[in-house]
Amino acid sequence: MSEWRVRAARAGKKWPLRASGHAGRGGTEPVPEHSLDAWTEPDDVPRMPLERSLVDAAVYRDGCRVDTPASLAEIYARLPGAPGTMAWIGLYRPTPEQLWQAADQFGLHELAVEDAIVAHQRPKLERYGDTLFVVLRSARYLDETEEVDFGEIHLFVGPEFVLTVRHSQVPDLGVVRKRLEADQDLLAMGPEAVLYAILDAVVDGYAPVVAGLQNDIDEIETEVFGGDPKVSRRIYELSREVVDFQRATRPLLTIMRSLEAGFAKYGTNEELQRYLRDVADHATAVAERVDGFRQALGDILTVNATLVTQAQNEEMKALAEAGHAQNNEIKKISSWAAILFAPTLIGTVYGMNFDHMPELHWVLGYPFAIVLMALVCVGLYVVFKHRDWL
Repeated sequence: MSEWRVRAARAGKKWPLRASGHAGRGGTEPVPEHSLDAWTEPDDVPRMPLERSLVDAAVYRDGCRVDTPASLAEIYARLPGAPGTMAWIGLYRPTPEQLWQAADQFGLHELAVEDAIVAHQRPKLERYGDTLFVVLRSARYLDETEEVDFGEIHLFVGPEFVLTVRHSQVPDLGVVRKRLEADQDLLAMGPEAVLYAILDAVVDGYAPVVAGLQNDIDEIETEVFGGDPKVSRRIYELSREVVDFQRATRPLLTIMRSLEAGFAKYGTNEELQRYLRDVADHATAVAERVDGFRQALGDILTVNATLVTQAQNEEMKALAEAGHAQNNEIKKISSWAAILFAPTLIGTVYGMNFDHMPELHWVLGYPFAIVLMALVCVGLYVVFKHRDWL
C-alpha cells in the first residue's frame, strides 16, 4: 500500500458521511450499500477498535482450526506460518479507518480497499499481485412485496489469508464457515477453497429467487389473459427487479471465466477446479433463466398492450354501435314527430275561427283540409322511408 494511504489511515482520514434514518450512535448510521459515497462515524463518537467489527477469525492448518485470535494483530503475527496454514477473517460493516488498518496488516491494494469502503459495487474480480479482490452480490426474494433484496460481499483472497467484508446481514457466512470446517479435505486446499465455498453459497442462494420470479411470472400470465387492469404495473415493477437481478448474476460468468483462465498459471488444485466449474455451470444456468425472465416479461407486456388495445377497440365498437342505434331511434322519433306535426299545423290554422278566411265557408273546405293533411303525412312518410329514417 502506498505511503500516503498508510499515513491517511494512521491519521484517521475523514470520509464523507451519509446520514441514515435509523437510530444509531450519534443519531446516524453508515449505510454503504445504499450510497456511492464513502462513509465514516461522526467525530463525536469514539473510534471502535477493529476487533468490534470482527464476526469471526480463525487460523487453520491442514483444514483444521488451530487458533481463534482476538485481533488482526495476533493473526498477522502468526503469518506466515507452517505450510498449509491459512487465516480467515470475517468483518461486518467496518469503518474506513478499520479497513485501512486491515489493509496495513495484510498489504491490500489501496484501490480495492476504496471499493470495499464505498461499497455498492458491481460484481467483479480483480487481481492485485498475489491477492484477489472479489465483489459478489447475494440475493433473496421477498414474495410479499415481489422484490429482490441484495447483499454485498467483498473478499480479499491472499496466499495465506481470506478477508471477507460484509455490508449487509445476508448471506450468513457463518453457515459457509461451518460447512468448510466440517470438510477438512476441502478446507485444506487453502484460501481458494474459501472463495469457492462463498461463491457456491451465493449462487445456491439465487435458486429461491429464480423460483419466486418464475412463480410471479406465471401469476402475471394468468392475470394478463384474465383482463386484470392492474397487471401492467405489476409487470413493470417485476421487470425492474429482474433487471437488478440480472446485473447481479450476469457478471458472475466473467468472474468464473477469469478464475478458470488462471487455473494453470496459479496452480489451482484439480479437485477445486472441478468444484469451481460446477459453480460456473450453476451460475450460467441462473443467468440464462434470468435472461429468459426478462424476455418473457417483455413479451408479456407486449401481449398485454395488444389485449388492452383490443379491449379498447371492442369498447369503442360497442359504443359506436350503441350510438348508431340511438341515432336510428332519434331519426324514427323525429320522423313521426314531423309527420304528426303537419296535420296539427293545418288543423291549427283552420281552427282559428276568423270570419273572413279563404275556404272557411266553402262546402268542400273540410274534406280539402283532411286530404291536405293526409297528403302531407304520406309525403313525409315516403321521404323519411326513402332515407331509411323509418
